[in-house]
Amino acid sequence: MESDVRFYRRRATEELAAASRAVTQAARERRMQLADAFLQRLKELERRGLAIDEATAAASRPVFPWEVSTAAARQSSA
Repeated sequence: MESDVRFYRRRATEELAAASRAVTQAARERRMQLADAFLQRLKELERRGLAIDEATAAASRPVFPWEVSTAAARQSSA
């Protein structure tokens, strides 16, 4: 499942791109308002500290469940 941070960032980017392609001024303004709403939500997440660097979070947790027990066993035998 996509995180909130990625979702808001992706949607803001999509709306900005759509605004640049808009034919009418009214459509451009609506797209810019949507992009602004997504950016505000993203800023709120970052302000509350929920926007964790996903690469760091993924690197810190084991990929396979047995990696936790294997790492603990190696440390205790050392």
